[in-house]
Amino acid sequence: MADSGDWGPDIVAAVRKYALQNAVEYAGQGQVGSVLGRLLSEREDLRSMAKQLRGLVKTEVAAANSLANIRGLKHVREELERTAPEVLEREKHRKVEGLKELPGDTSQVVLRFAPNPNGPLTLGHSRGVVINSEYARMHGGKVVLRFDDTDTRVKPALPDAYEWIEDEYEWLAGRPADVIVRASERMPVYLKHAERMITEGFGYVCRCSAENFRRFREAKQDCPCRDRSAVESLSDWKSMNDGQMQDGEAVVRVKTDMTLPNPALRDWPALRIQHAPHPLVGDRYKVWPLLDFQSAIEDYEQGVTHIIRGKDLMDSTRKQILLYEHFGWEYPEPLYWGRVKIHEFGGFSTSQMRTSIESGDYEGWGDLRLPTIKSLRRRGFSAQALRDFWVDLGLSQKDISISMQTIESFNSSLIDSSAERRSFVASPVTLELRGAEGHRVLAPRHPDGAILGTRELELTASISIQASDLGSSRVRLKEFADIEIKGDVATVESFERSDERPIIHWVPTEIAREAELATPAGSELVTRTGVIEDFELVVGKTYQLERVGFATLEGLSEGGVAKLVWLHG
Repeated sequence: MADSGDWGPDIVAAVRKYALQNAVEYAGQGQVGSVLGRLLSEREDLRSMAKQLRGLVKTEVAAANSLANIRGLKHVREELERTAPEVLEREKHRKVEGLKELPGDTSQVVLRFAPNPNGPLTLGHSRGVVINSEYARMHGGKVVLRFDDTDTRVKPALPDAYEWIEDEYEWLAGRPADVIVRASERMPVYLKHAERMITEGFGYVCRCSAENFRRFREAKQDCPCRDRSAVESLSDWKSMNDGQMQDGEAVVRVKTDMTLPNPALRDWPALRIQHAPHPLVGDRYKVWPLLDFQSAIEDYEQGVTHIIRGKDLMDSTRKQILLYEHFGWEYPEPLYWGRVKIHEFGGFSTSQMRTSIESGDYEGWGDLRLPTIKSLRRRGFSAQALRDFWVDLGLSQKDISISMQTIESFNSSLIDSSAERRSFVASPVTLELRGAEGHRVLAPRHPDGAILGTRELELTASISIQASDLGSSRVRLKEFADIEIKGDVATVESFERSDERPIIHWVPTEIAREAELATPAGSELVTRTGVIEDFELVVGKTYQLERVGFATLEGLSEGGVAKLVWLHG
């Protein structure tokens, strides 16, 4: 490892500023490759010394991360303000355009992310994880990961999803959730508050049919059940919980005002009868809370200070505020975001995906065509890219439609400096190679030197090229030589680039391993077959395939076939 004393003060200062900047942007988890890439982008004169610089970069990155984790990000920012304020502009821009300060009291911030565990997390869910965890990081607060799993009939929980979501939350947020709550295990709390609501007269058991109550609501009239005594409602409440009533026979309603302008707020339902067993607690309970009630109670119990939700849930906020007024509680600060539609994925919902998987339309939750976190991780997406995307987008209430290419651009900027190059030749044809005897090829692992070292390609008597490249008789083999193709023979004309002939990628047959590249194409999954350059291939690693794009090596089969999954271009 190089000591900082081995380098001039200008080089040390440049490395240090990028190490501190990286530590700020990635919350004390700066990366050597990212810092080296930024340094070499600014100082092209240092590219020839990239290998020697790596030791210095590693030392400064470790020091910057340590400073961020021990003294805090505020201290790192202050250091940058003093020594290199220009590199803070990117972070300041992100803060202004992305996440603005939370409103209200931020002395003890508590946020929550509350998915239904009826499947793993999706790209849409990642917004909630990122925004809540980033705000918690900004304010030194905490996030409650709450599983809203009290619907046993329409959207029943999937037992495996609890563990999946905990793992995916940690991957996206960069740390585990501070508190984990399973609503189904908190049923006594909700039932206790419901009984209090009935006892104190601001809730009641309603035995009207859904259709009859709809008529009362539309007419702004009280239903007959509303004026019954608390004793009568409590008697029905006991029958509901004892299993003496069937699904749909009764609900518990919150008393509001049947003349309110917004029909959704008029005596809204808080709990209903569900006899369907729950995958975690079985048939222990016959009465289950609806989401607006359960969520409101749990937010109070956990001391949530700020609720971040879609603007389509503004009625939920209004309902819950009315409930909090009954209980005498102070409602958290609500914040809203608009809808984000990803063109390539349209209207996928977790329930729809679950049905399609169970019917065999998809191979599982990690199918490359699905917008699940499992799929994105399988393909090789960086969690930081998703964080950068959502933070950059911020909390705008404007509905927008974007392409996955927007998210992919964030991912490319992060992984490009750490993705080694390899050649993948689809639909290969084999050519005899003449005139290359005694030569060897040293191709860079990375064209910009962000990854040190070379790939040594052992030349043999033949090479594989893409069938579509046979259209030109004179081409240049990338990193090697100008050749002329006649029939099935390729002859070297010059090792130096002699003209503007097209450059193609290729693989010596000696190191050509059979490969399959699985690529999502809308609702289809296309597999391209070919050969890949068999040089130090590591399962789980993402490579940039020459002239193809990024792909992740998913496995090496017993038959020697490299299984790759498409990431993006």
